[in-house]
Amino acid sequence: MPPGLAVPEPNRVVVRTKVNGRSVHLTVDARASLLDVLRDTLGLSGAKKGCGQGQCGACTVHVDGQRILSCLTFAAQADGREITTIEGIGDGDALHPMQQAFIDHDALQCGYCTPGQIMAAIACVNEGHASSPEEIREFMSGNLCRCGAYPGIVAAIGDAAARMRRG
Repeated sequence: MPPGLAVPEPNRVVVRTKVNGRSVHLTVDARASLLDVLRDTLGLSGAKKGCGQGQCGACTVHVDGQRILSCLTFAAQADGREITTIEGIGDGDALHPMQQAFIDHDALQCGYCTPGQIMAAIACVNEGHASSPEEIREFMSGNLCRCGAYPGIVAAIGDAAARMRRG
């Protein structure tokens, strides 16, 4: 539906969720993707609109701690769940260990895919798939980088995994 047009009543749903630790109560178009609601309604532009078909991973966010492709998820599916975006992973002014590792390993060339890569990378570690470069590459295969920063991304995940495990 084009922006500015009213959503007909039967197509509206109420969504109560937490986004980056903040309670959110929205009435949204039942057909709206989580990505569009995060970006257009909540102003959280970290998750990127890449392919729009779930093939590039640029829109990766966490729902209840699990990575999901927000372009393929209806916003209504977030009702009662907790969403974390790239904007919510740091601790105040302190970067998340994965963000710092991406900087340290030059794993963010143009930067467009970086938020989705980092969210998938955190899930890679949290779900126990960062024990070797081969395992990291396999887990991260759903996140595409046009610049080819893959060697830096794999090195960053391996480095951050050790820091994340120490807490």
